[in-house]
Amino acid sequence: MRQIILFTDFGPSGPYLGQMESVLQQTAPHVPVINLLSNAPTADPRLSAYLLAALRHSFPVNSIFLAVVDPGVGGERKAVVLQAGGQTFVGPDNGLLNTVAVQSQHTQWSEIIWRPEPCSMSFHGRDIFAPIVAKLAINAADDLLRPFDRNDLSAWPHDLAEIIYFDHYGNAMTGLRYRESYAGETLILNGLAIEQADTFGSVQEQQAFWYKNSCGLIEIAVNKGRAKQQLNLKLGVSIVFAPCSDP
Repeated sequence: MRQIILFTDFGPSGPYLGQMESVLQQTAPHVPVINLLSNAPTADPRLSAYLLAALRHSFPVNSIFLAVVDPGVGGERKAVVLQAGGQTFVGPDNGLLNTVAVQSQHTQWSEIIWRPEPCSMSFHGRDIFAPIVAKLAINAADDLLRPFDRNDLSAWPHDLAEIIYFDHYGNAMTGLRYRESYAGETLILNGLAIEQADTFGSVQEQQAFWYKNSCGLIEIAVNKGRAKQQLNLKLGVSIVFAPCSDP
């Protein structure tokens, strides 16, 4: 069964999510819509790309992602569809879908050549992306897309050693996927040395640590605290690993 997954930087308030959901409901009323994330890094498709690529793995094959982090809306960037790993991603061609592509073995890109009349210059999420997602969900979009070859992503990093997202608890996700080679290493962040722990309860209260989160990413947290505030963190801050100093 198909699902439509919303991934945006629209925020939880305002009319934008509701307007997109209305478009989806009108064309594909029997396809469930899940609002996965509405607070992706604002106007930052690069950071958002790594978050989208991590979160996609919670959803089955045939899921369709409506992904909108689009500061260049109305400009020259394409509107595209990406098929990757049995899932479909619809959104702006501004880097937002690139991490999904480079982390996938088999991909197919298409440009959305259809345009409604009228079409807002400032809300392609409602006027272009949502209608295409709904039509894809009912297998009615073939004539609206034009496949193209993409061979310009060799320089796009598969992982990003930066903070890409803060959750409700102030924990800091990075764009770096966990590997066994990181086990036991010390993470350096803003000049601070942070050690690994497997669980919150395995460190003292108010102690910072890093761990493999539920999405497979490296994340920084403070037990019963807020890492964002207590460690003075911002989006885009870099992390590095230093070998563990223990003998």
